[in-house]
This record gives sequence, C-alpha cells and structure tokens, in this order.
Amino acid sequence: MTKSLKMKKWMRAAQFMLIDAFLIVMTYGLTIFVFRVLDLSIDYTSILMILPIIIILKIIFYAAFGLYRMLLEHFGFEDGFKIFLVVIVSNVFLSFFFGVTQIEFVRWSVFIFIAPLEMMFITFPRILKRAINFLRTNMDWKSALGVRTLIIGAGDGGEMVLKEIYRNKNLPNIPVAFIDDDYDKIGSRLSGIDILGPISRTPDYIEQFRIEEVIIAIKNISYRKLQVLLKMFSEKHVRIKRLPLMEEMESGQPQKIIDVKIEDLLEREEIHLDNEGLENFVKNKVVLVTGGGGSIGSELSRQIVNLRPKKLIIFDIYENSTYDIQQELTRRCARDKYKDCIEVVIGSVYNYDRLKQVFDEYKPDLVFHAAAYKHVPLMEDSPQEAIRTNIIGTYNTAKLASAYNVKKFILVSSDKAVRPTNIMGATKRYAELIIQHFNQGSEHTNFAAVRFGNVLGSNGSVIPLFKKQIEEGGPVTVTHPDITRFFMTIPESVSLILQSAVYAKGGEIFVLDMGEPVKIKDLAEKMIRLAGYKPYIDVDILYSGLRKGEKLFEELLVDASVNIKTPNKKIFIEDHSSNGKTHFSDEDFASIIEDIDLREGKSIKKHLASIVKSYKCSKE
Repeated sequence: MTKSLKMKKWMRAAQFMLIDAFLIVMTYGLTIFVFRVLDLSIDYTSILMILPIIIILKIIFYAAFGLYRMLLEHFGFEDGFKIFLVVIVSNVFLSFFFGVTQIEFVRWSVFIFIAPLEMMFITFPRILKRAINFLRTNMDWKSALGVRTLIIGAGDGGEMVLKEIYRNKNLPNIPVAFIDDDYDKIGSRLSGIDILGPISRTPDYIEQFRIEEVIIAIKNISYRKLQVLLKMFSEKHVRIKRLPLMEEMESGQPQKIIDVKIEDLLEREEIHLDNEGLENFVKNKVVLVTGGGGSIGSELSRQIVNLRPKKLIIFDIYENSTYDIQQELTRRCARDKYKDCIEVVIGSVYNYDRLKQVFDEYKPDLVFHAAAYKHVPLMEDSPQEAIRTNIIGTYNTAKLASAYNVKKFILVSSDKAVRPTNIMGATKRYAELIIQHFNQGSEHTNFAAVRFGNVLGSNGSVIPLFKKQIEEGGPVTVTHPDITRFFMTIPESVSLILQSAVYAKGGEIFVLDMGEPVKIKDLAEKMIRLAGYKPYIDVDILYSGLRKGEKLFEELLVDASVNIKTPNKKIFIEDHSSNGKTHFSDEDFASIIEDIDLREGKSIKKHLASIVKSYKCSKE
C-alpha cells in the first residue's frame, strides 16, 4: 500500500472519529435533556466531567470492532449488527468499569436509554451514502425507461440480486416484485419490494405486470429445477437471467447474474462418468492435444488439466484462441499451485517436421487429435485445405504416434462422416480409416475415434450466428424448415470423448448418443424468445435453402440393437461388420496428396470418392 493511500485511509478514519465523538456528545446531551424534561433524577454535572473519558473509551471500542474499516457504499445487515454489538458491549463495559472504580456517574439503568440513541446516531452517517444512492437510483428509474423485472426467489440469492441491481448502474432493471414458494414470505416485502407467489403463478404475473425480464435468483438450485423454471418462462417472450449453478462456479468466485443460454433450454439427460477411471487414465501422463485452441480442443485441455497430467501440450496453428486458453489454464494452475503443467506450441499438423519436433521433445503418452477444418460450405469451396488438414494432418499425427509408442491415440470425428455428402464429412471418414489402418500395424498404440454431432456454441456453429442476427434485429436465416441436427454441449461431448478414451482397446469408432435431434427452426424460435422478442413479429425467420453438401438430417447410427454397448449408456461402439469396411493403404494416401494444389475441386472429390466408397459427392 502506498503512503498516499495509507494517509487517505487514516484521514478518513480520523474524520469518522471526530464525527463519532460529536455524536456521543449528542447522545448524552439528549439523554440529559429528556431526563430533565421528564423531571427524572440525573447528575448531569458528573456526566459532563466524565464524558471525555467515555468518548476516548468508545472510540477505542469502535476501532477495535472495525467500524472505521467499513465500506459505506456496501453497508449492509452485517455492518448494522456490528454497530449493535459494539454499542452493547461498550456500554456493559462502562457500567462495569464505573461500578468497579466507584466513580460516580449514572446508575446502570440509564444505559438502557443511552444505548438505542447511540446505535441510531452512530449508524446514521454510515447508511447516509447508501440511502442517497438508493433515492437517486429510484429517482432515475422514475425518469427513465427501465426493464421491468421479476426476481424469482426471495432468499439470500434474491437479496444479492437486488443489491447488485442497486449497485450496478449498467443494469437497467426495475425490480417489480419477488416471487417465492415460501408461504411465510408471500405477502411480505424485501427491501421495500413485494413478495408474491407461488412460483407456478409467474406466467400470470409476467402478463399482469408487463414484465420484460425474469432473474432466477435461487441459490443452490438443482439443474432439474432450473429446467422446470426455464420451460415455464421460455414461452413468455421475456429475457431470462439467472445465478450460476454450484458446479458452474470456480472455487472462490462470487456469484453474479448471468444470461440464460440456449443450452439451458434444451432438456438433456445427466451424464455419468467414471471419474476415478478418468483420473487414473490421465494422471501423471504427458498429453498432447492437437487443435488445442479450438472449441473442442480448448475444452479438452480444461478437463485434462483438472485430471492432473504430468504435462499438457496444446498444439494449434491459430495463435489468438490458443493464447486465450493458455492464459486461462496458466491462471488456474497458479491458483491451484500446480505449476509448469502446460506447454503451448504453435504449428500445423500437416507440417510433419514441426509435429515431429513436438513428439521428439515431449514424447506424449496420450494424443487427442482435434485439429480439423469442420465448416461444410467453406470446405466444399476449398477441398485442398480440407484434405491437407483433415487427412494429411491425421496421417502425420497417427504415424508419429505409432513411431513414438504413444499409448492411446483418439481422433475427434464427426456425424458427417456417416455416408458423407460433403468434403468435410468425407475427409473425416477418411481420417477414421487412417487410424484404423495404423491400429492394425501398431504393436504399442491403441487408435480409436469418437464420432458425435454438433456442439452448442462452438466456433462457426448456428448459435453464435443466430445470436448476432437477433442482436441486429433479424432476420434469422435457417436453411430449411425441416432441417434437424444433433446437439450436445461442449463440456458434455468432451467428457464423453475422455470416457471413450478410457474404454479404447484399439480400432473402435465410438458413437455418442446425443439424444433426440433438434429442429433448427425450433432452436431459432427459442433463441428469439430468450432475447425477449416474438418470433415472426419482432424478429423474422427466413429460409435460405440447403447449402452445397448439406444434409437435411444427420446420422449417428446410434442403434442399441446393432452397435456394441459400453459401460456408459451414452457411448456405443460402431459394429464394423454392418458398416462395410473400406480398404485403405499407404498407397491410397500417397495418391490423394499427389499434386493436391494443382488439382481442381471436381477431380479431388472424385478421387476421394474412389477411396471413401460411402461418399456421395455432389455433381458440379
């Protein structure tokens, strides 16, 4: 702390000491006045003589109890209780002190009158700033168009949300009422705001009070209960915010109001993992994540760090997102006193020599290969780049994993690899064939792939696109009214990738059960409502037509009667006997990369289809 700051704090404390001294004089002066008016016996001469000693003792008590370290902007119940406590304790002490020393002062019963006055006087200057801010805020609300808000939960969480609204000028909310299920609270008021209920009547209150935003402020709410509430409110065209769930909060972080995401509105089964098996699988291992700066790769890195590897190597060609995940994990490791566990290497998987340097220096035990191009329309226009990263990159990484005796190699694949109709899907299917090829020829490395659908909120997915279109006032563009996709949250999919890696014995293609497919049109409508608008009225939805290589329905082939079950009900293994395995050889690989930059897109697609027999390339 600088000298100027120390001096400023001392000056502030000294000012309040002088104010408190004056208020103590006021307390005793008013006591003398009242007693004289009521013609009660009181020796005011003794009081005036002893008053300097009282002031000094009181100031010492106030300082010892921390009254001069209070933040007046955030004065609350705890601070008020502290004043109550110090006044009682100091007066008991004075009564005892004058009794023992036999100094003539006042009888102890006079302190019963003095104590409430002292509490009131000492508290007043400390709540004055909060009171002025409160009145100013309310006056601002009266003169401004704020957001009419319902707060769900009139407990600690609700009180915390209300304080945040008062304190944060960037929140334009006008709290209209609290809603609670506790009948002892219903009909009461919290900080001057009515408490209504029960929560099941919230849709009626939204209509009655013309509510524009709902904040779910129930501390420690379960995921299931949150889902019930979100379903109740999501059809009412109001913005919804909430406090974070316990599992979403990092250790030591304060709760704060966050936006409800579209992931919260999609009802999903809880995923159960073998946490002990995962920890044993990763702990004290050197782990390489290619594409570690991407949506899947960065979440893989987060969850792997939690499992305490010996070293995590994040390998990616894109420096910006890779830097972000490096900084995030470095802060986390420093906080958890788990240093030097992360290395970041910039490079491309199709650069064999660069990749070999990484294997040579770090000698990874586990490899998660997430580096890939995944955007369907863009890859249709740039098939050379799709092959360079998705095929050559996979081949290079798998070849080095085998040469350096990596224990397990896990390819992050895609539902688009199933009977592909586009370059992206065909190259991902080719990558699956590559890892199966290397698995057959490797004595030490188990190669496997994990296939799943779209992840919510990933880079390039429809969620960020729709969000931006809604913020711009629309329209939201959907390719077809009947188009569906499988969705899973990024943390869910990554958890299941890690669990699949534990199960891998070599050659498997793991398929994740992603639940029921979601209509993209329904997704767009929910996002519009979540932003507080009405679909087709406030924000329109337009249908732009299927893009090149795009399927109407994606396939995962999760069929429990055909695929092989694993100990986790969300993970299956594709039965190759029913898939018609495609032949692949090193010669095939050499032929597809030959003169790749000189070939036209049509030639590349045709050649790719000759190897990936299930690929139905578009006719150009």
